[in-house]
Amino acid sequence: MDELRTRFLKAYSNIPLSLRDDVILLLDQRLKATGTVVKDSLTWRVAYVEVMGNSAMSETILNELATLDLI
Repeated sequence: MDELRTRFLKAYSNIPLSLRDDVILLLDQRLKATGTVVKDSLTWRVAYVEVMGNSAMSETILNELATLDLI
């Protein structure tokens, strides 16, 4: 996981500031109250916050970005 995190940080540092608010990933999220699955859109900035905070979602984000060859 540390390798993916390093690759993400390297890619993020090379992204122009004007592109960091662009959507890069759609993730399925299940709402706790209803169990409904919704698509959440993530930008580079949101992904950065999740990865740096080492949130529960960060592993999913890193794996998806690696699958898409974005990192």
